[in-house]
Amino acid sequence: MPALPLDEAGKYVAAAYLVFLALVLIYVAIMAGRLSRIEKDLGEVTELLERRLAASESDDDRETVAR
Repeated sequence: MPALPLDEAGKYVAAAYLVFLALVLIYVAIMAGRLSRIEKDLGEVTELLERRLAASESDDDRETVAR
């Protein structure tokens, strides 16, 4: 004889699946938030690098004209 009758066990199985689904959705939401934050930070770093390269090129141009 099973620990729970099959007609009662179905409720617990359904609840376990719902809890698992909720945990997976929470995990996906957290990962999406982290991904968006990383993309934002990467964009800022790229912008700073482009500014630095542009400043470096303009300094090189000024040195060439000064010679």
